[in-house]
Amino acid sequence: MAISQHPREFVAIVLAGVATLAIFVNALFLQHGPHPAPIFATRPSLAAPARTAAPQAAPDAGTQRAQVVSDIQRELARHGFYDGVIDGVWGAKTDAATRDFLTAAGLKLNPDAGDTLLRAIATSNVRGGAGNAAAPPHNDPIAELIAPTQRVLAVQRALADFGYGQVKPTGVVGADTQAAISKFERDHRLPVTGQISDGLVRELSAMTGRPLE
Repeated sequence: MAISQHPREFVAIVLAGVATLAIFVNALFLQHGPHPAPIFATRPSLAAPARTAAPQAAPDAGTQRAQVVSDIQRELARHGFYDGVIDGVWGAKTDAATRDFLTAAGLKLNPDAGDTLLRAIATSNVRGGAGNAAAPPHNDPIAELIAPTQRVLAVQRALADFGYGQVKPTGVVGADTQAAISKFERDHRLPVTGQISDGLVRELSAMTGRPLE
């Protein structure tokens, strides 16, 4: 027989087979982690890494206020109280139009940019007449002098807001307005004239923190 004729070769073959079997068993069943040189190669994962959404930058307060002011101007114009530019700037004309609306609507709200004011204007049925008032004839200088002006209105409202008399915003300088101006001029060490001047307007603007014209 072949085994009896070549016993050494047979033993070597058996030992080699046992060793090979032991290697396979160890690699496939006894290793708890990945083998340094795995018998069966694995494909790398093709899954793409998850993308994280870039955070959206929140609009700053200045941009939000400008948008609210623009919406207020647009609603005031739609209701006939404002005939200026829709620019998102709270100036004297926007302030005057807002106060005119609040007076006409009988509302006691803070005349400043905000969602509450915007909703009040948008849902109101009150109509104004901005841009529809007849201008005084240019050949009548007296009518031009006594016609209401936005500058006088702004001064009267500022004086009334800060307690300088019971000034009614009529747009025409009367005795009550002159008395209020005189009191303001004395309090702020200005020449007492009782008249609206550039210096008075500058002082009132600085006190209110908003332009009057």
